Amino acid sequence: MSETKPTPTETQIAEESLNSNAKTVNIRLRKGEYQYDLAKGIASFQLELDFPDVKDLATKLYGEGNANDDQFIRKIQTILKKMERSNIVRILPKKNPWELQRYALSGFNFEDVDKNRVRLATPKQIRQAKSMLRSVPSSREGAMSETSYGNAKIWLSALIIIISYAAALWSLLQPLINPIVFVPAFYIAIATGILFGKLLSQK
Repeated sequence: MSETKPTPTETQIAEESLNSNAKTVNIRLRKGEYQYDLAKGIASFQLELDFPDVKDLATKLYGEGNANDDQFIRKIQTILKKMERSNIVRILPKKNPWELQRYALSGFNFEDVDKNRVRLATPKQIRQAKSMLRSVPSSREGAMSETSYGNAKIWLSALIIIISYAAALWSLLQPLINPIVFVPAFYIAIATGILFGKLLSQK
């Protein structure tokens, strides 16, 4: 298992994929082809509750040389995008804006366009992964705490905006405007307002 604990979203996706029935997909998953190799590679990470980005995946499957080749990485990303449209993989939210896309399987059993049954994990591996998941805090509990934290940040931002604007307004109402009070209060209100808008857009 990865040293980094999975997020509530990752835990939920892991649960859904491990409990998923066979999915019918409209692309081919044949051994030796990129789609199959990529799905198998993601499966090996995901069974350890780890979710690779495209570079981790390319390094594991095709070596460091290919992983450092931007043209090759773009090719792999194009294939992964097709796999996402076919509901084989899911794109995970980035932890940081500058990171590459991270991926998870939607399930471990598929029937491809050629009617071939493709199993990306054995029953034993599925059981082991489920056992590992049980040691991770419930995704529902994690999601609730994540939601509570998000709500707390929104309310705190709103409070800072109110206090900052009140301080700026108070300063304006004085016979002599004090720039030491007005300027910081005004800029804090603007900066917090931008943050407040971003927090609301993520809800």
